[in-house]
Amino acid sequence: MQPFRTLTSRAVVLPRRDIDTDQIIPARFLKGTTREGLGRWLFAGWRYDAQGTPVAGFPLNDPRAAGARVLVAGANFGCGSSREHAPWALVDHGFRAVISASIADIFRNNAVKNGLVPAVVDEEAHRALLAEPFAEVTVDLEAQEITAPGVRARFSIDPFARRCLLDGTDELGFLLGQAGAIAAHEQTRRREEGP
Repeated sequence: MQPFRTLTSRAVVLPRRDIDTDQIIPARFLKGTTREGLGRWLFAGWRYDAQGTPVAGFPLNDPRAAGARVLVAGANFGCGSSREHAPWALVDHGFRAVISASIADIFRNNAVKNGLVPAVVDEEAHRALLAEPFAEVTVDLEAQEITAPGVRARFSIDPFARRCLLDGTDELGFLLGQAGAIAAHEQTRRREEGP
């Protein structure tokens, strides 16, 4: 996982409310055993017609969306099932941050474990961000702040999740990084308990 500190990117705006994980990555694309390639099917039900042709007017099909790393979504983003494939698809597509007025708890937890920053901002900032498709947005994880033209908003993130994102590690990587301290503790414990 790549460390995340500050990211400046164009933002793709998807103003729909209640975007669930099956809309983020439809179940019919969950046949593989790896994360790679899922970005191709991100929002497939909205992005492509029945023949697989890109739907004109869908934000990800706009040429300005190319290379965008920030998604601004409607409220209650990531609701529905707990499938981890949803953040996998977003990250595989190239997104590193999702901004909304509210993000479902399970999705938020899965996001941070996969290098995706879930930033919840206040309603006023959210409305301003939704009103400016493809604006340049800066997500500063260290300061926990979003800036864009006419917008400066704070967001909070669990301190442990924030540390992992800043370091570019997940929970297992964090634990493995503590191997020396764990071994020292076990050695001290064995000495104290005796033979």
